[in-house]
Parts: sequence; structure tokens; C-alpha cells
Amino acid sequence: MGERSATRARVVTRALARRLTRPRGAPAEIRRVLVAHNLLLGDTVMLTPLLAKIRARHPGAETTLLAAPAFVPLYAGRPYGVRALPFRPADSATTRALLDEPPFDLAIVAGDNRYSWLAAAMRARRIVAHAGDRPARKSWLVDEARPYAREPSAWGDMVADLVDGDEPPPYARGDWPDPPARPFERPAAPYAVLHVGASTPLKQWLPERWNALAKTLRDQGLAIVWSAGRGEEAVARACDPAGEFPSLAGTLDLPQLWRLLRGAALLVAPDTGVSHLGRAAWTPTVTLFGPGSPVVGGRGRFWRETPWIGVAEDPFPCRDQRILFRREVAWVRRCGRSTAECAEPRCMQAISLEKVIAAAARVRV
Repeated sequence: MGERSATRARVVTRALARRLTRPRGAPAEIRRVLVAHNLLLGDTVMLTPLLAKIRARHPGAETTLLAAPAFVPLYAGRPYGVRALPFRPADSATTRALLDEPPFDLAIVAGDNRYSWLAAAMRARRIVAHAGDRPARKSWLVDEARPYAREPSAWGDMVADLVDGDEPPPYARGDWPDPPARPFERPAAPYAVLHVGASTPLKQWLPERWNALAKTLRDQGLAIVWSAGRGEEAVARACDPAGEFPSLAGTLDLPQLWRLLRGAALLVAPDTGVSHLGRAAWTPTVTLFGPGSPVVGGRGRFWRETPWIGVAEDPFPCRDQRILFRREVAWVRRCGRSTAECAEPRCMQAISLEKVIAAAARVRV
């Protein structure tokens, strides 16, 4: 048996044993809370309303958030008192380290309910998650399964509803302390960050529109810097074939990127993790929604005071799927099609340059 299979077997064995021997009923006092998931950057940042609500509801509790190793440094300042621990399912060492944690009184599982098994193996006394995940065996160890919101809501607000109690105060500047970051060369202020990368080509805007936006913002007095993730340097070059503006594409880790965004007068990005990071850094942000839902990824209640505007051609005919984390939700309108199913991002191409320029002017006021 390989190391990964052995670790998975250990998780399953411990989870089943724990469920057979755990104390019955809800804990009288919540002292340790676990937030278990394996989400991408944007969805992880959107868990912030949940962290805020746990802090407000259980101010004396220690909250532990699982996160991809690259995301953990973002939480060095412990926003809302959270302690982030590295977790990557493909890395058995991260799982084994989690199994050595002391027991938890409460676990909240976000997104995929398969991580309720990990929560049980980590000796969580009570596990709460959203109902409706498929297949049903993912949820066998969930103690309380709550439905998704019946009315249009932001993802972060829906996850926060897994915890009882009043809503936390809305997000405010400084609620997430700046993480320490290694020095890097930043542009002179005022500057705009144009982040052109995305998790799929179906979220990419046309290069010529990025180029025209950069020139328009330059004429308005902003220095321009291109941004994209590692491996996406060619995407940034396609937006600026003449090399008129500096590029930091592929050169920054996440704490450095946070610092870049924190000092920016404007961020424009597709609906991807960086746009949500900009919102947390209180950067005036314009997010371009193509396949994603402007409602699910929007400000909602918790982020309502942040300087952020979502831009989309909405409704769009083929943004018509009602699935969110494998649950069918009546009001959701999004698109999870692959490049094999969709030849070009018509939903992104429908977003006009003029609409983005106007949103950029509004968000900076």
C-alpha cells in the first residue's frame, strides 16, 4: 500500500471509530473550532464571513482553518484570530500532521462534504455542513446538514449561515492584517494592477481590451503594472505585445501580491482568486464575471462596504447551470463548462471596454 493510500485508510478508520465513540449531543462549551475544506484561493478568501461569525459567536474559541500551503502565509496576522494550517490532499504529510491535533468541539465543512471524514478523524465532536452533496456517502459523518439559501446570496454569507447567531459586523479596512512579505520592486503610486490570468481560458478577457484599458488608465494618471500567476506570463505579454508597461506576472508569492494590491489605487481582474484577495486588502476592485455568478461571487452582506464593483453581461444565455458545489440550487445561474464544451468565452467577450472603464471610475470615487 502506498503512503497516500495508507494515510487515507488511517483517516477512514479513525473517522469511523470516532463516530462510534464520540459523546452524544452538542458540546456545552465551544473552545476549539475547525473549518475543513480544500478550496481554491477565491473560495478560501470568501470564507472570511464565516471566520468573522465564529469569532463573534464564540469569542474565546480557537479557530483553525485548513488551507492550501501557499495560502497559509496570508493568515500570519491571524485575521479574526484564525490559525491557518497547511492541508493538501495529495501531500500525505499534511494530513498526518492534522491527525495529531487536539480534539475539536465544532467543525464546519465548506464546499465538498468529503472533508467531514477528515474532521471526524481529527476528533471533531460535532460536524456541520451544507446538505445535498453527492454521492451521499460524503455526508455520512455530518451531524447537521443545512440547506443552501433559498434566495440569491453570496457564497460567503451562505457559509456563515452554518453557524447560529447574529451576523457579524461588515468587513472593514484593517480587519485582515497585512501579511509579512519579502521586498520586491513596486511601481510608483498611484498605480493600477491589471491581473489578466485566470483559472481557465474561459475567464480571460480579450488581450486588445486589456491593452486599451491600460492606455486609458495611463492617460488618467495611473501607472500600470501587469499581473498574472506563474505559468501565465504569456497571457500578460499578449496584452502588451509592445512591452509598454512593466509586468510582475509570475514573480510574486501571495503575501507579495497582497502588498502590491494593498498599495494600488485600482485592481481590475477576472472573477478569480486575486479579485477576492483585492477585496480583502481593501483595494478598489473591478471584477469581470464571465462564467461565474455575479451574485454568488458578489459582495453580499458581509463585504457590502468594500470598494468593489462587479461587471457582467447579465443575464447571459449560456450562464444557465444551477449547480454549486454539486448541489442544485434553484436561483443559481453560472457556467462550469470546460474548454472542450465551450470553444470561446463569449460571456467574457460580451463585457465591453466602455463598461469596465466606467466601473473603474466609479469604484475609485
